[in-house]
Amino acid sequence: MDEKIREFIYSHKDEIVKDLAELVAIPSVKDEPERGAPFGAEAKRALLKAEEYCQKMGFATSVIGDAVLCADYGQDPELGILAHLDVVPALEDSWNTDPFTLTEKNGVLFGRGAVDDKGPALAALWAMNAVKSLGIPLKKGVRLILGTDEENGSKDLELYKEHAKFPPKVFTPDGSFPVINIEKGMLGVRFSGNTGGNYMEFRGGVTPNAVADKAKAIMRRVTADKVKAAIPEESEAKFTVTERGDNVFISCDGRAAHASTPEKGVNAVTALLSLMNRVTDEPGLRGIEKLFPFGETDGASLGLKCSDESGALTCVLSTLAIMPSGECEGTVDIRFPTCVDLQTVKDKVCSALESHKLKYEIVLGNEPHVVPEDSEFVKQLLSVYERVEGEKGACIAIGGGTYVHNIEGGVAFGAERHNTDVVEPSPKPDTDAGQPSDGSGDTDYHMHGANEFITVEELLKDAVLFAHAIIEVCG
Repeated sequence: MDEKIREFIYSHKDEIVKDLAELVAIPSVKDEPERGAPFGAEAKRALLKAEEYCQKMGFATSVIGDAVLCADYGQDPELGILAHLDVVPALEDSWNTDPFTLTEKNGVLFGRGAVDDKGPALAALWAMNAVKSLGIPLKKGVRLILGTDEENGSKDLELYKEHAKFPPKVFTPDGSFPVINIEKGMLGVRFSGNTGGNYMEFRGGVTPNAVADKAKAIMRRVTADKVKAAIPEESEAKFTVTERGDNVFISCDGRAAHASTPEKGVNAVTALLSLMNRVTDEPGLRGIEKLFPFGETDGASLGLKCSDESGALTCVLSTLAIMPSGECEGTVDIRFPTCVDLQTVKDKVCSALESHKLKYEIVLGNEPHVVPEDSEFVKQLLSVYERVEGEKGACIAIGGGTYVHNIEGGVAFGAERHNTDVVEPSPKPDTDAGQPSDGSGDTDYHMHGANEFITVEELLKDAVLFAHAIIEVCG
């Protein structure tokens, strides 16, 4: 049976890649709600395209709240596979290829959503198709659940829960292999205030859950020479300074990273903020830098630094905008380990913001998510991983939140791999949004950054793994 599944998946390689190309071509970034499209027209278009695939394969489908697609095989689903079709924005000038055109180079597929999460979503669908087409008997059913708001708070799952229940066992390919059973808690905060100045503009960052790789500012009452003289000699951030009339234009290139691993990035927002404070003396501007110093990722300046076996707390000033009037608005992303609770983190952050006369709004708050290693479901998935991959499987903890963060008993099973032999793509000089991670041999798939990718081989292997998981849990 193992060989039959593999043969089926690999014989449909071209079709799987074609499906992924069509999905990647849909820029399903969250947009303004429209009638019948609560998360924007493009997200809905991706959902309908996926439904087309599911119906072509003969699965019963339903769309819940115009936001979540369900495809069922068999009765009484025991297993739910939860993936998402929405993506984060892409800054095209940072990519080596068009982010919304799937591009294959030497067996590597580049495109926004290739690994997060359109590629794994299709791998799960084709896994179901393999089980169905090969006539492999199941005692209970499996449900593929495809949402459209994972990147911005998972409001789609709230709509799902209003009309349907999740199966008893749920995994998402929105993380890493072997099995992620612990996810840090999350706090998202939006703040606003006034820097006190009326001679500058600032804009950096495009999404709350990523380290910004771009920031720009316009300053007056300073000279370009003064700004250039203030640039640190040894800085991972790169600055460009030009003077036109009374205006000095400053751009900063950093390195993007997922907000759960900010140490892998270089924050252009805090780097530019620090430079501006070297040439001006505005208490409001300095206050923001004091809370979020360049190079700090552990929240120490907010009194949050802590760590345990699930990892260290991380804190990112992910977006910041300052208007000519001095009015400012920013977003903060915090991931905290199991040794601290949401209320404690929230209290410290709010107190720190208030001390600098900044107003705030909590936009996201989740406690850590923990599933015991000895649960039946975790054991089943680890067994599949070990049998198919031929190596020992183990549970891991992560700093990010996957799509199952608020689903009791849910775990992440794929799709990123650790210690692979994948050769990573060459970045565009000074604009790449991802780098080899931390020296451990892990592969950086550039999730949320430029040049996001998955290999063809991994895409097919994922489908094989998911097919075996369906059989193990439901057969």
